[in-house]
Amino acid sequence: MVIGNPANIEKIPGSAQLVTKEDIRQQNYDDINRVLRKVPGVYVREEDGFGLFPSISLRGVDTTRSSKVTIMEDGIMMAPAPYTAPAAYYSPTAGRMSGLEVLKGSSQIKYGPHTTGGVINYLSTPIPTKEKAYLKSTFGSFNEQRTHAYVGNTFDTAIGSVGILLEGYRRQSDGFKRIDETADFRNGDETGFDKTDTVVKLSWEPNSAMYQRLEFKYGTSELDANETYLGLTQADFNADPTRRYAASRFDNIKSEQEQVSLRWSISPSDNVDVITTLYQTDFKRNWYKLNKVDGDSLSGVIETPGLAQNCMKGTAACDLRIKANNRSYKTQGIESVGYFRFGSDNVQHEVMAGVRLHQDEITRFQWEDTYAQNADGAITSITPGTPGGAGDRFQKTEALALFIQDTIDIGALTITPGARYEMLDQISEDPNGTLQSTGGTQNRNGENNFNVSAYGIGAAYQFNDQWTGFGGLHTGFSTPSPRSTRSGLDPETSTSFEIGARYTNASQAFSAESTFFYTAFEDLIVTDNVGGTGNGEDGNFGEVDTLGLEFALQYDAGLANNWSISNPSYVSFTYTNAEQKSDTVSDDAESIFSFGKAGNALPYIPEFTLSLGTGVETKKWGAFISGNYVSDTYTSANNVDGQVFVDPGGNEIRDARYGKTDSYFTADISAFYRINDTVKLFGGVQNLFDETYVVSRQPHGARGGLPQFVYAGIEMDM
Repeated sequence: MVIGNPANIEKIPGSAQLVTKEDIRQQNYDDINRVLRKVPGVYVREEDGFGLFPSISLRGVDTTRSSKVTIMEDGIMMAPAPYTAPAAYYSPTAGRMSGLEVLKGSSQIKYGPHTTGGVINYLSTPIPTKEKAYLKSTFGSFNEQRTHAYVGNTFDTAIGSVGILLEGYRRQSDGFKRIDETADFRNGDETGFDKTDTVVKLSWEPNSAMYQRLEFKYGTSELDANETYLGLTQADFNADPTRRYAASRFDNIKSEQEQVSLRWSISPSDNVDVITTLYQTDFKRNWYKLNKVDGDSLSGVIETPGLAQNCMKGTAACDLRIKANNRSYKTQGIESVGYFRFGSDNVQHEVMAGVRLHQDEITRFQWEDTYAQNADGAITSITPGTPGGAGDRFQKTEALALFIQDTIDIGALTITPGARYEMLDQISEDPNGTLQSTGGTQNRNGENNFNVSAYGIGAAYQFNDQWTGFGGLHTGFSTPSPRSTRSGLDPETSTSFEIGARYTNASQAFSAESTFFYTAFEDLIVTDNVGGTGNGEDGNFGEVDTLGLEFALQYDAGLANNWSISNPSYVSFTYTNAEQKSDTVSDDAESIFSFGKAGNALPYIPEFTLSLGTGVETKKWGAFISGNYVSDTYTSANNVDGQVFVDPGGNEIRDARYGKTDSYFTADISAFYRINDTVKLFGGVQNLFDETYVVSRQPHGARGGLPQFVYAGIEMDM
């Protein structure tokens, strides 16, 4: 676990937040973007309205596909290939989780390989300690249906304590968008998705003199979504934000994820614990989607009226190129972490040391089909592409990671120094089976190796039972993919500082935390392959400084004043200044980070976010309301307000990804009524006032958030 017992937060020398099961279920969230609103210092860029493909940033790192944040489930990395291809086309399903842990400034030592941002650890349903069955069904707008069910128990047997958990989760929706219909296409409302998860857990604590626990976990996740990269022109968005152009009617992604792990925990003595985890994940996906119209890039077509744009809308003859973005990923490794406690009456140490041997890889085998469309939008012929003709690549990373961290307690003072060291061996083949030849900016071939390291020290001082101060200074790193290393990229590095204070008054049901943070990035690596028509390589963005203030407060007036009802309330606020400190060198048409200037704002990092909520709750019923504000952001590093940019050579570039997102405020309400100790009825509305707003201009054009969503359901907890 990243945090473990919530009481541990008091001694963590940095900002840390725990999202509980109750937080997730209160508003019936399944979208991780909504779940994380309550956590300061977290920025999300929505894309599909349902949270299927989250883009998360912590403290100013690149948001693209959460590739700069270490995403874990139960302490195991969950990105498709965390080192080689971390872009999160898979993300754990938030609706089946029992909580989340978010750790920022102090995470650089223990967790990698992307330590410049932070860690988000999803906590899956634990094996029950006694007989338990759970069922929750939700029905909502857009014909949404969700079912979450699990059964489990722990038994005392002759060979020790044995536990089991069987869990299933399914979510399906017809979607809230509608595709323009043509002469041969009449199913414009088919924009939905179907996602199914299964989990099996087994545990065994043998009757041995030394404490031991073995836990086996097997899980699957399948997604079938009629989702697209294609957005809208601003004018079309203003007229109907739920519209989709006819050319996107073939777009569909299918993905399958399989994870298996075995964790062995032993305690040879009261002062020594060792946890060893063997893990493997396999992920494959094929996003079959519009790539070009008559050979032109989609972002350019959207912003250029004419034949290609009319073709995209199904009213002109042209060729549609649909690419099968077919990729498979494999991750496997073993990690062992030891905890060693020793000391004297005045000074206590807990040394945590770990080693991880890891391997991950990605195989890209793509093709592009050509659909000939006539003037009324009907498809007259299909020319299949050559398998592998649109990309036949292989990349692999082998990594050995070592870390050590010492938590030193000296009375009220806790000091935590630590260091992390990683050795990486990388291979890039193009085509698959042929090592990339020497090239790039540093004359590297497709086989490279390098080392990275991070160091830091944090401290926390407990002034009294209520007040704790903390601070830390850490370095961090983020490693490039094998293909990007060959092209000349070096690891991203950072130096981060934070200082803050926590106040907790249990008798008054009040807690608060405030943190000032500053991070200086060197050689910031940005992901360039979401939209556009450039070379598809990641890029070196240069120097970026981010600084800001995080504030979180929780208070329950009912508990504090001994009312007969509970009145939980919270406020979460973040101010961020993420500024480019150098001009960017890239002029790649693919990258929204091209043409950036020193002093410009970093794309998709809002200056202000605010989340607040309150409610009333008794043993029988409850009602809650929450609100969320996000300020506008620039959507490209050139910081232009519209979709037209004039480059230094005087050339006009029209690109649907340029411009700004809208600032917006949305509200969610929910209520429940408990029929008895087992059965509860619930319902609510998300986006209560049906606000319309642009949340992103990536991958291609304006995209809106989820419209008003009404739901009701039943929950049985036995």
